[in-house]
Amino acid sequence: MKTILGRLVLIAIALAVASFFAAPAVVFFGIRSAAQSDDVAGLQRLVDFDAVRASLRPQLSNRPEALTPPPSFMNDPIGAVRRQFEETVAPQRPDPDAWLTPDALDGLTRGEGRHAAVRTPAPGTDAAAAPWPHPTYWGVNRARLAVTDEGGSDTVFTFERKGPYEWKLVHIGLPDGSTPPTTPTPTATPETKR
Repeated sequence: MKTILGRLVLIAIALAVASFFAAPAVVFFGIRSAAQSDDVAGLQRLVDFDAVRASLRPQLSNRPEALTPPPSFMNDPIGAVRRQFEETVAPQRPDPDAWLTPDALDGLTRGEGRHAAVRTPAPGTDAAAAPWPHPTYWGVNRARLAVTDEGGSDTVFTFERKGPYEWKLVHIGLPDGSTPPTTPTPTATPETKR
C-alpha cells in the first residue's frame, strides 16, 4: 500500500512540475486560439496589453535611442532633460494598437512579424498549419518562445509568471526590418488605450 501511495505522490509531483514548465507554451497556443476565434475576453486573460504596448513602441518607432534606457538625472542632467523634450516633441509612430488586434495577434503567432498588422486574412488561412514555437529561454519566472517565419526571422514572445500556473504575455519582439505603414482600422483592440 505504501509503495502505491509513494508512486502516486511521485506521479503527482512529476505532473505538477511538467505542467509548471509547460504553462507558457499552453498560454501561447491559447493566445493563438483566442485570436483565431476573435475571443477578446480570452485575450484579456492571457495578454498584459499595457506591457506589450510598451514593448512595441520603441520597436515600431525605428529610432535606436528609444531602445536605450533614459539617462539618469544624477549622472547626466542635461541628457535627461533633453530626452524628456525629445519624447514630448517627437510622436512615436506607428501606433502599437494595430499589432494588438485579434487578427494581428493571430498573424504574429503565425510568424508574420511586422506585417501582421497589415494582414488581410484570406478565408481558410486560420485552418492552415501554423509554425510551432521553439523555446529560446526558460526560467522560473520568465519564458521566451520564438516563431520563425519563412525568411528565417524570429518573432519572440516573452511570458511572465503571475501566479503558480498563471502566465501572461508581456513582450513581443518583432524581427528586424522596416515597419510597413498601417492604415487605421475601425476594429478596436481588446483593451482600450490608457
